[in-house]
Amino acid sequence: MTASEVFVAPARPGRSPCPGVPAAAGSSSSSTTAAAAAAMGPRRSAASSRGRLLLPLLLLGVSGFFQSYAVEVDIKDASNATCLYANWMMRFLITYESNNGDYKTTTLNLSSSATHNGSVCGNDTQAALVAVQFGEGHSWSINITKNNETYQGDFMTLTYNTNDTAVFPDAKRKGPVTIFMKDPAGPVQLNTVFVCHNSFVIEAENITQIFWNVTVQAFVQNGTVSKKETRCPADRPTSAPTVPPTSANATTAPTTAAPPAPTPPKPVENPDTGNYSLKSGNKTCFLASVGLQLNVSQDKPLLININPNTTVADGACGNTTATLKLNDGNSTLIGFTFAVKNASASVQKFYLREVNVTLLNRLNGSVISSADNNNLSKWDAFLGSSYMCRKEQTLQINENVQVHTFNLRIQPFLVEANKFATAEECLADSDLNFLIPIAVGVALGFLIILVFISYIIGRRKSRTGYQSV
Repeated sequence: MTASEVFVAPARPGRSPCPGVPAAAGSSSSSTTAAAAAAMGPRRSAASSRGRLLLPLLLLGVSGFFQSYAVEVDIKDASNATCLYANWMMRFLITYESNNGDYKTTTLNLSSSATHNGSVCGNDTQAALVAVQFGEGHSWSINITKNNETYQGDFMTLTYNTNDTAVFPDAKRKGPVTIFMKDPAGPVQLNTVFVCHNSFVIEAENITQIFWNVTVQAFVQNGTVSKKETRCPADRPTSAPTVPPTSANATTAPTTAAPPAPTPPKPVENPDTGNYSLKSGNKTCFLASVGLQLNVSQDKPLLININPNTTVADGACGNTTATLKLNDGNSTLIGFTFAVKNASASVQKFYLREVNVTLLNRLNGSVISSADNNNLSKWDAFLGSSYMCRKEQTLQINENVQVHTFNLRIQPFLVEANKFATAEECLADSDLNFLIPIAVGVALGFLIILVFISYIIGRRKSRTGYQSV
C-alpha cells in the first residue's frame, strides 16, 4: 500500500458572495486550489492515496480570523491506478443552543490533521464513499452513485461534536450530532470532471455548508483524471449587453449581470422496484417485490431511495412469524416482521407487525440513527395469499423516520412453486379498479343517450319530408 499524501496550499482571501469565503480562482485576488477530499478504493484494504501537508490558510471570517486548510487527495486502487480524485474546500456554519438558552452560530473548519479513513472507490453495484475526519470528533462524508453513463452525489452526512469546546464553548447539548443532507447537484457524465471555483451553499436544518474551489471525479476510467469538465451554474459566465460610445469622448457606465435565478430543487424520483426472496433449505419461503424510499428528517425531508441492485436480502421464515432484512450496501438496514393472527375460529391472516430502520456509519459500523415501530397492523391478507398495493404507502416508524413503499407485492408465508399466490389488493388499488368500470359504464351511458337523441331527431326530419297532398 502506498503512503498517503495530502497537499495543502496557501491562498489569499478575496471578495466572495459568502462571508469568510475566499474569491474564486481567476478573480482579481487569486487563490490557489483548495480542497478537502476523501478517497476510495474498491475495498478498504485496496484503497490508498498520496499526500503531503504544506501550509495552512489564514482567512478572515464572520467573527474574526480562523484557520482553514486546503486538501487534495488522489485515491488509488489495488492496481495503483487512480479511482477517484477530489480537491475542494468547505466550511460549516452551525447554529446551536447555548447553556443560557440563546442560539449562537459558530464556524467549523477543516483542520490540519484531516484524514479520509473508510473511503471507498465504488463500482457498478456499490456506491463510492468520500469520508473526511477532522478536529475533535467531527466527520463529513458523501455517497456517490453510478448510473449507466453518469455519476452523482447522493446524500451527505455531517457529524459534529459539541464536546469540542474550541468550536462550541457553551453548548447545552453535549456529544456528537448527525445531520443528513441531499446533494442538489445534477448528474455528471462518466470520464468527466466536475469543477466549481465559485462558492455555493447547501442548507439543512441548523447547518449551512459552504463549498468552493471544487474539483472532483468519481469512477475514474483507466486511472487518468479526465480533461473534460462540467462546470457548476455558479461558474457559467453571464454577460450584459453593452452600448458602444457615440463619440471618442463618450463613456459608458459599467454594467453588471444580474445573478441567475435560483434553480428549484429536482424532485426525487420514485425508487426502482426490487425483487427479494428467502429460502428454507431449497424451498422459497418468502417473496417480496417493492420499491423502498426513506424519509429520515422531519423538518426538511431527506428522501433516500433504496437501490435494489446493491441490496441483499436476509431473514428467517417461520410458521407464525417471518422477518425480511434488507441491507442496501450503503449503510442502510431495513427490517420487516410479519405475524399470523386469527381472523376467526377457522380463518387466519398475516399482517405487518414491525419495521425497524438503522443507519450505520460506514467508517466504523457504528449506529448513527435507529428507529423502530413494533405496534403496526398493516398489509393484512389471508394466509396462503399475497398482499399487493401498487400505489404509494407510508409507514410511520417514529416522528423523524418514514418508509415509503411503491409497487408492493409480498407473501411471507406458504409460498408454493416460487410464485406469488392470488393477491389481495389494498383499498387504494381496489378504488382504482372500481373506478375504471364505473367510468366505462358512464361513458357508454352517454353514448347510448347520444344515439337515442340522434335517432329521435332523424325521425322528425324524415316525417317533415313526406307532407300529405
